Amino acid sequence: MRMIAKILARPEFESEPPVLIDVGASGGLHKRWKALAKYAVCIAFDADDREMRQPSRPSNRYKRLHIYRRALTAGSEGAANFYLAKSPACSSLLLPRSEKLADWEFAGRFEVIGKTTVRTVHLDTVLRELRIERVDWFKTDSQGTDARLFESLGPQRMRRVLVAEFEPAIMDSYQGEDKLWQVMSLMDRFGFWMSDIEIKGSQRIRKKLLAGFRSFERDYMLHLLRIAPGWAEVNYLNGFSGDDFRLREYLLGWVCATLQGHHGFALELAATAKRRFADAVCEDLERHSRAAIRRCYLNLFAYFPLAGRVIRRWIRQKRHQAAAGPAPDAYPAARETLNGGEALE
Repeated sequence: MRMIAKILARPEFESEPPVLIDVGASGGLHKRWKALAKYAVCIAFDADDREMRQPSRPSNRYKRLHIYRRALTAGSEGAANFYLAKSPACSSLLLPRSEKLADWEFAGRFEVIGKTTVRTVHLDTVLRELRIERVDWFKTDSQGTDARLFESLGPQRMRRVLVAEFEPAIMDSYQGEDKLWQVMSLMDRFGFWMSDIEIKGSQRIRKKLLAGFRSFERDYMLHLLRIAPGWAEVNYLNGFSGDDFRLREYLLGWVCATLQGHHGFALELAATAKRRFADAVCEDLERHSRAAIRRCYLNLFAYFPLAGRVIRRWIRQKRHQAAAGPAPDAYPAARETLNGGEALE
């Protein structure tokens, strides 16, 4: 983390701090931003603030923190219907598809318990108000509008985003929602590569069919049935195609790739930056990434448990021998003999 702090303390980020966007921040701001926070500007949106957790000391955690209790929209600004779900994380500008959700165990989370009118705002409006030209890390869990919100940045800003995180649907959850395949198609067109994906889901069983089970069986149904894919948590990194990226973007791209454990890509960025900008810091980044890759050998213990136990036992033995000192000579008067009994003096 010292190298990351060294990079973020450079003049490039004093004049242009990292800009982080969090759409759907009701569960709290992104934990992956901990190392970036005090150097960064964070802009968070959530219209359903029932679970909105603002940092206790935001001025100390982020360089600047802007929280908008409004719904981010890719359409016209003003006001819109907002559907309050039983689970705040499932509330959305889009109406849940109750007839489709009824097939799934977690349908109750999407039950609409109220409808309200919320103020809506366009991302371009917010960026103009804050006098921010670019976005570096875009994270959205908007319950159905992830792809369109990212597109609302406009092509120029989209191409320069360094990290983008989405939580699109695979199953049918909302009317007119953006799906995983749409996000994948969009990101392919703009030169991003998928750096991580985690498939989440629920069990395919209607609530009324659970009536024949005991109460404790219903309570533990999550552990009894196989989960089917319902949505995905997907992460993209910018592929840095083109020559319009500055040293600032390469440095921050290296930081983001390193934080996510993609040390091979971080090494690639460092090598390219060294070739393009001839800044000595790039050599430091290369050394750091090479060392991080070498440390990956420690992962062998996880993949080969038996080999790991043998290696750890050998290390313990060597440490014990080093602590005990050299063993005493049990036969001080003995002489080895070679060549038919000649003493080796």
